[in-house]
Amino acid sequence: MPFQLESDYKPRGDQGQAIAKLIKSVEAGNRHQTLLGVTGSGKTFTIANVIRELNRPTLVISHNKTLAAQLYSEFKQFFPKNAVEYFVSYFDYYQPEAYIPRTDTYIEKDSSINEEIERLRLSATSALLTRRDTIVVASVSCIYGVTSPEDYERMLLTVKRGQHTSREAVLSRLVDMLYERNDISFSRGKFRVRGDVVEVYPATADEEAVRLEFFGDEIDAITRFDPLTGHAHESLSVITFFPAKQFVTPADKLNRALQTIRAELEDRIKVLESQNKLLEAQRLRIRTEYDLEMLQEMGFCNGIENYSRHLSGRPPGSKPYTIVDFFPKDFLVVIDESHATIPQIGGMYEGDRSRKTVLVNYGFRLPSALDNRPLNFDEFMKLTNQLVYVSATPAEFEIQNSVVGNKGSSIQGKRRSASAAPAISGAYFADRRARREIRGSRARSAAGCRTNHSSDRTARSKNHDQTAQEPDRRYDRALPATC
Repeated sequence: MPFQLESDYKPRGDQGQAIAKLIKSVEAGNRHQTLLGVTGSGKTFTIANVIRELNRPTLVISHNKTLAAQLYSEFKQFFPKNAVEYFVSYFDYYQPEAYIPRTDTYIEKDSSINEEIERLRLSATSALLTRRDTIVVASVSCIYGVTSPEDYERMLLTVKRGQHTSREAVLSRLVDMLYERNDISFSRGKFRVRGDVVEVYPATADEEAVRLEFFGDEIDAITRFDPLTGHAHESLSVITFFPAKQFVTPADKLNRALQTIRAELEDRIKVLESQNKLLEAQRLRIRTEYDLEMLQEMGFCNGIENYSRHLSGRPPGSKPYTIVDFFPKDFLVVIDESHATIPQIGGMYEGDRSRKTVLVNYGFRLPSALDNRPLNFDEFMKLTNQLVYVSATPAEFEIQNSVVGNKGSSIQGKRRSASAAPAISGAYFADRRARREIRGSRARSAAGCRTNHSSDRTARSKNHDQTAQEPDRRYDRALPATC
């Protein structure tokens, strides 16, 4: 289904030109584009028009939850008939696991999961697997690990009316997908059984559940109903259930992972004992064996993400799977407020690694826990196809990579001469006001790079040959200096 933009507004001012140039640049194969525009200039509407014309699955990244929620709401209004999804951290409260050697203080992981945001994350994952007209609005949590697309797709359960399968087989598959049986409290991610009737509350559903009626070993009817009143809404011929959790593993991979985790545990204990770290070795054995028992019996344990490398079968040091891996190859990435979002993407990896290195050294985690990490910046750039940066104050990274002729093959660009204003021919303006601000800032930046700022002000006041009047100080932050 193509993207259908619904709005009472039409592009005004420079918006039409910006839309046309962005589309032309993306279709020409340029990897980096920058949309410049101050707050209130309609940048979201401009991007919505670009998405409609390109008709590609799109990932929109913002640097915090509040802005992501605002963008999600706006895109929902622009594309009511398409899949607009929300993918941010599902923790209302999160205290990461940590150890402070100086005071011998261990801080256990503590968190509170927001079930509605978890549902929206699962909905985003399912939409990417089933349709192309999908926009996912995400925070930087999109660079953190999830189940591999291959494993997630293998765990889907599709049932059809008239299909020959036993009730027990369906129940077993639901348990493998981490659904819980609860015949009393019926809520999202649970199922209940009443004779030959199985009722499932899908993990991705909002206010509707599904009733499967069996006649012997045949599915006789599939009905979507209101879980509160029991009133039937519609009869279905086929339904697909998605896993109840973000981390799910097929049984064969889980059994293999249990073996590789045990092997790594024995190797690590030998290393710790050879270093006379007996306390750390004992601590690691107790904690890991408890997790192994939980994985074997329940298929899940607290901190299961720390074993993600074993569960997905990845080699040591390899990049984790993220929601970005669920997109097709021709997807588009829009980075909102790129001057703030790009540094966040680049900084997540080192902070996570320094904390986990301490946990590994003191026997709280296996070394493979280091591979449960966010993407580093180079890995993120390799995963992405074409990017549009949106900012009123783009940083040097966006400026360098948006120059016409630079298709983004190299992240490192040449440093520009201090006396030359940066050429942003590959960047497009959302309105005339933004253009004036950027030009004024460039002139100010170039002048400031040639001499000391204080002496330069004095020189400007005395030198009548100065080329331009000093710009309005309200726009001092329009663009960072390039020197």
